[in-house]
Amino acid sequence: MTAPRFLIVADGDFSPMTSKTANSVIRYLPERTVGVLDRRQAGRTVQDVLGFGGTIPVVGTMREGLALGPTAVLIGIAPSGGRMPAEWRSWLAEALDHGCDLWSGLHTFLADDPLLAEKARAAGRRIFDLRRPPADLPIASGLAKTVEPLVVLAVGTDCNVGKMTAQLELTRGLNARGVRTRFVATGQTGIMIEGWGIAVDAVVADFIAGAAERLVLEGSKDADVVLVEGQGSINHPGYSGVTLGLLHGSCPDALLLCHQSSREYIGDYREAAWLRIPPLSTYIRLYEAIGSAVHPTRVIGISLNTYDLSEAEARRACETAARETGLPATDPVRFGAAPLVDAVVVARARHAEERRTA
Repeated sequence: MTAPRFLIVADGDFSPMTSKTANSVIRYLPERTVGVLDRRQAGRTVQDVLGFGGTIPVVGTMREGLALGPTAVLIGIAPSGGRMPAEWRSWLAEALDHGCDLWSGLHTFLADDPLLAEKARAAGRRIFDLRRPPADLPIASGLAKTVEPLVVLAVGTDCNVGKMTAQLELTRGLNARGVRTRFVATGQTGIMIEGWGIAVDAVVADFIAGAAERLVLEGSKDADVVLVEGQGSINHPGYSGVTLGLLHGSCPDALLLCHQSSREYIGDYREAAWLRIPPLSTYIRLYEAIGSAVHPTRVIGISLNTYDLSEAEARRACETAARETGLPATDPVRFGAAPLVDAVVVARARHAEERRTA
């Protein structure tokens, strides 16, 4: 199948913090992104808005976007509740008529919309609802702890702190070192980038751990290291259930703790904050204790998101995190993932030795 060329819909919410899916696709698939639709930012480039991405244009109408030659329209933001704004329906219908496929990570499944489904059928186009879970997920049974590779789960202090980005940067770094590494996507954005996975936040609660287990078993084929994308935070009032399901279902041997250095409250990037983020050392104790209740695990490194800090502030944040936790700490996008790659390599060697002598 020819790789799609995406027009990304991020209307009204295209920014460094709020358009996670759009931003990640632009960062990791820029050659496949023709433009972004956002009426607020129209006339600018993605570089102007995000600080990366180059000259990819931001347009104000679907007609302008379709003129850029996309073969697919991708939903690049997640509105509250993951539901599609009513206005977008006519835009997506226009895209189907134009010959585009639709890619969506919304909780509203586009293929269930009668108008869009009929237009897709008539035009011979496809609708990919990436949050639609498999129908045959198991209850977790602990099989993930039996796999040969080192399994590393990204965990966080909040949503949207860079868990997926950290794992993708680690995947690049480890493979460049000759360590066969597979990234396991557990959210819609990771699936768009990697091409496979399960969006676990759309899975019925009893089967979240089973979904994580299935992903680790699949990801462990022909790999030395499996990097599992994390979701939420263990103390997030809304999303801790997904975090716990991943933690126990994937049976990670090691954890990568992710944090946005400037964030003080859970959810404050959405201006709905009320729970203060505790120290990183508290998260380390929480994650290690709760994870090890099922399978022994330890935090091996700290990945920081310092996008909104100056260069000097960002370096101080990394130094402070390393000093306070005794672990390697870096912003893998800004300063490179080498310290975290080193930590994974050491953990893999220790893991192999423990398995050999068990």
